[in-house]
Amino acid sequence: MLGFVNVFKPAGPTSAQTVARLRRVYGVYANDRNIGVGHLGTLDPQAAGVLPIAIGKATRLIPMLTDQRKAYAGVLALGRATTTQDATGETTAESVVPADWQRRLEAAIPSFVGRIEQMPPMFSAVHHQGRRLYDLAREGKTVERRARGVTVYSIDLLGVEDRAARLRVTCGEGTYVRTLFSDLGSAIGVPAHMAALVREASGPFLLSEALTLDDVTANPSAALIAPEHIIPFPTIVLDLRNVVDFRAGRVVALPEGAPAKHVFVRDETRTLVGVGETHGALLAPRKVFV
Repeated sequence: MLGFVNVFKPAGPTSAQTVARLRRVYGVYANDRNIGVGHLGTLDPQAAGVLPIAIGKATRLIPMLTDQRKAYAGVLALGRATTTQDATGETTAESVVPADWQRRLEAAIPSFVGRIEQMPPMFSAVHHQGRRLYDLAREGKTVERRARGVTVYSIDLLGVEDRAARLRVTCGEGTYVRTLFSDLGSAIGVPAHMAALVREASGPFLLSEALTLDDVTANPSAALIAPEHIIPFPTIVLDLRNVVDFRAGRVVALPEGAPAKHVFVRDETRTLVGVGETHGALLAPRKVFV
């Protein structure tokens, strides 16, 4: 069994808890207690939205997903900063919000678009000397961290309310949106935190197509998305002899000209055999599903 599931994660559960539930669901469905299940990018517990999950041997295809762009809609709350940079943390600073905060925000936003440096928050899954930062943070510890580059493609101001702004952010892999919101507050001289967040898209996975955990549990087979619908590789079909060689890790002849650098390989029954890499008229195994 292999495929992807586009799950809607509500605010509250962790990404790990969502993965654990799907492992139970697909473990029963496939009669395999050790079935592989993995998510394609953590979503914070207080955030809701798209959580793409790979099932079975599809976990081996995760590194081949080149579209890592993500889209979020969130609420930037002004006047209060927190330990976690979101609404769940303890207050670290408070201040009056100036009357011209919207003008300041609109002026600051362009400087946060493009390749920027971001300091990973203490409440994050980043490792420090073998431990997660959030474990250290829960012990009241703060350690030195190294800023890293992330890419923000766009920040759109969707609307404003009393001391709050609704923003849509499109960004690359590894971007902490709550840190971005906190930094925006600092840029306009006002303590700030992320009050709410919804992930609208993660690569090709869209919020409008996401299924709840109850939907997936009710029909695990229907929830599975074939790899070809997620990873834009063409598919070629090999005959029995070439399939045997391909599965054994041997280079085989392409049945036709190379349609692309990488291709999905299926046998004559249309069972997915693996991913091949084309070299002229030859096809080398890149991922093999035995």
